[in-house]
Amino acid sequence: MSEKSPEWLCLVREKVETLRYGVVQIVVHDSRVTQIERTEKTRIETREISRFHDRPPDKLEETISQ
Repeated sequence: MSEKSPEWLCLVREKVETLRYGVVQIVVHDSRVTQIERTEKTRIETREISRFHDRPPDKLEETISQ
């Protein structure tokens, strides 16, 4: 980024560059960027999901199901 880039643009670039899966949302009010939101997803490969279903529940799963 050049030195003349607005601060919000640098922030958006940083959020995007460090995001693997997800959404970066820019909120505008009166034609000005007022907020930047980032939602990050964690993806689990199909083979990893089946591995979780083949083992007994852990403490967290037992707590949630009660």
